[in-house]
Amino acid sequence: MRTLLLPLAFFSISAFAENKPNYDEQFLEKVTTLRDHALTDNLAYDITESLTTEVGPRLGGSENDAKAVAWGEAKFKALGFDRVTLEPATFQRWVRGEETAEITAPYPQPLAITALGKSIPTPKEGITGEVVHFATLADLEAADPALVKGKITFISNRMSRQKDGSGYGKAVGARGTAAQVTASKGGIGTVIRSIGTDSDRLPHTGAMKHDHDVATVPAGALSNPDADLLINMLKRGKPVTLKYTLGGYFGDEYTSHNVIGDIIGTERPDEYIIIGCHLDSWDLGTGAIDDASGCGITMATAKLIKKHIGPLKRTIRVILWANEEYGLAGAKAYHEAHKHELDKHILGGESDFGAGTIYALGTRVDEKAMPLVDAVMALLKPLGIEYANNQSSSAPDLIPLRAAGMAVFGLKQDGTDYFDYHHTANDTLDKVDPKKLAQNVAAWVVVTALAANTNQDFGFGLSDKK
Repeated sequence: MRTLLLPLAFFSISAFAENKPNYDEQFLEKVTTLRDHALTDNLAYDITESLTTEVGPRLGGSENDAKAVAWGEAKFKALGFDRVTLEPATFQRWVRGEETAEITAPYPQPLAITALGKSIPTPKEGITGEVVHFATLADLEAADPALVKGKITFISNRMSRQKDGSGYGKAVGARGTAAQVTASKGGIGTVIRSIGTDSDRLPHTGAMKHDHDVATVPAGALSNPDADLLINMLKRGKPVTLKYTLGGYFGDEYTSHNVIGDIIGTERPDEYIIIGCHLDSWDLGTGAIDDASGCGITMATAKLIKKHIGPLKRTIRVILWANEEYGLAGAKAYHEAHKHELDKHILGGESDFGAGTIYALGTRVDEKAMPLVDAVMALLKPLGIEYANNQSSSAPDLIPLRAAGMAVFGLKQDGTDYFDYHHTANDTLDKVDPKKLAQNVAAWVVVTALAANTNQDFGFGLSDKK
């Protein structure tokens, strides 16, 4: 990270004098100074450490979900936010239970398995059946039902490692619909290779699609090494029998909350720059990179802006979203609660891709707002950040607001190793590098401060396909 400091020392604000809509030199100097200060500030890490230590795993609807909401409310108040609000988000909770798996023939061995989120349970005695192997979801979809009937399907496609995480989208379909496809062909259960890039014997959970009116089967994910082991056994041409038990089930209706902290604007207090994270996490680890680090980054951003620059023209709203992991419940509830004022939501971004170094900015704004983006980029480039494109989709919790027309941005993090830990027991604080986290805050400070201190718009009513 030291290399980042060198170009900052030589940076001149006059270098982008042509691209500073509504910004005076004094304000730009303050933002530049705060950007540089943020590189050595530990607030984001301290917040991340607090959430992972004092609350830990935060599965939506669990006892720790309520603890996380209380933590968020207290933390916002301790940080001096002007207004702290809890807004309800109601959903049917899913509860994890017992998880075991073993190959019973031809070569008995235990396997590491975890239930996919929203899976139905197996019978108490588990499911035992012959394994039928498919390399991809498409192969399963094309299979003759006679091949699947009465068997346990296994999909072995492996996720590829990419800096931008693009391998995830290509692989995650197996997690989403394998259970429903298997049920439609008469299968009794399904297991998939974990959607992850590691070689640890730790399986990756994650939500599958579930509709109470659509037939499904109990679904689990095997660790990558165990998926390899299963393939090796199948290669020997002998029938392979698998037994597994999953106790996950749907419980009662539960009400969690979006926790909202506002730094109220001085001139346009009813116009919002939305930043934030999702407060919940899967329950296998402590939710450090997914998404306590995002909470640390965005909460620290707003706090540092207030402390070192002061309130800006527009309100900076930090939202800790409820139950992103298996339903986007908080995102949907917020959209419904604020649908009468969506045009007051000027620009939004969410930090939900771990704690890696930011390398690019993507936007989805009206072309008329590009001079504002140019001004932002002039302050981001000394951090080693380049401009990506104007087709950004930001992160999941902003999907309803983006679909309604809100302009968004995405600060793209290096996710080369993100899916080594994503949704596993390995998602713990030691994976968070304080220096990389600080670089994130420096970037978020720039984008947030410049967006909040201009009278210009970024465009509302944009096509969701842009």
